[in-house]
Amino acid sequence: MTLLERLRIRHPIILAPMGGGPGTPRLAAAVSNAGGLGSLAGGYLAPDQITAEIAATRGLTSGPINVNLFAGGYHESTDRDPSPILQLLSGIHAELQLPPPVMPVVGPDPFLDQAAAVLTARPEVFSFTFGIPPVAVMREFQNAGIVTLGTATTLDEAGMLADAGVDAIVAQGAEAGAHRGTFAVPFDQALVPTLDLVRQISKAITKPVIASGGIMTGREIAAALRAGAAAVQLGTAFLACDEAGTSPAYRNALMKNAGTVITRAYSGRAARGIRNTFIDLVDERDELILPFPIQNSLTRPMRAAAAKANRAEFLSLWAGTGVAKIRAMPAAELIATLIRELTE
Repeated sequence: MTLLERLRIRHPIILAPMGGGPGTPRLAAAVSNAGGLGSLAGGYLAPDQITAEIAATRGLTSGPINVNLFAGGYHESTDRDPSPILQLLSGIHAELQLPPPVMPVVGPDPFLDQAAAVLTARPEVFSFTFGIPPVAVMREFQNAGIVTLGTATTLDEAGMLADAGVDAIVAQGAEAGAHRGTFAVPFDQALVPTLDLVRQISKAITKPVIASGGIMTGREIAAALRAGAAAVQLGTAFLACDEAGTSPAYRNALMKNAGTVITRAYSGRAARGIRNTFIDLVDERDELILPFPIQNSLTRPMRAAAAKANRAEFLSLWAGTGVAKIRAMPAAELIATLIRELTE
């Protein structure tokens, strides 16, 4: 059985799970209804929120659904002095008319409870990033007949995922927007171009490979398939779709064709986004960066206020290197366009 048959999709297109607002049940359902695989990002959601998002998506599509979680890289506490970043944020909070920033209380890693909620809801596909779930969790999903996808940024990580029994490997290249899925080495040692990574993994490992990173057009999908991918995963390409929850300030920034950089400023974890004022202020200085998700929780009030105030300079504007090719249209129209370009 091919990967597309296992995923129950007509087209080799997977919507990348996009947390923090852009990914919505409407967008996931629209992609599934158009013959691709719609994805929900559950990493920042409580178990009951995950259940509700899956139910909302089920109400909009009879197609397959993928739910994504963070399977590692979680820090409940830190020994690092938070005063430098608190001082930097104080001025921004005042500018955005927010109370002074305070250190967030970060609870224990929610992964096991989140995974239990996903398992109960039985989506067709379960994907994960930042690591590998415990053996018992993987076994539960396999026993339930749920297809599993793991994220790799190097050939070694792909081998670890294959050993863990994943059904397919998402090869996240250096061009990909948002958080790096790297878990076995420092992120800067895992910036392999997408097509190179696809070739490496597809030659060495028998699992199907899904290309992710910098893919915005049907021509680029064709190149990924020629390199050995069985399907592609697109995130940035869908950020300007009607059904996406992308804020107006974020949409405007996407259309300006600015360059992208990899930064830890917003979340404490390496992620690719459009360069802006906050990224420059932090400037990747270690004393201003707390571990994930502490930094992410600390910057959340700033990001929420900036979205409301249309202040893109303080938003995490996640995007891949292909952002200049972004197109604003309904998701179904985008998929039809991509398939037409692919066929040509």
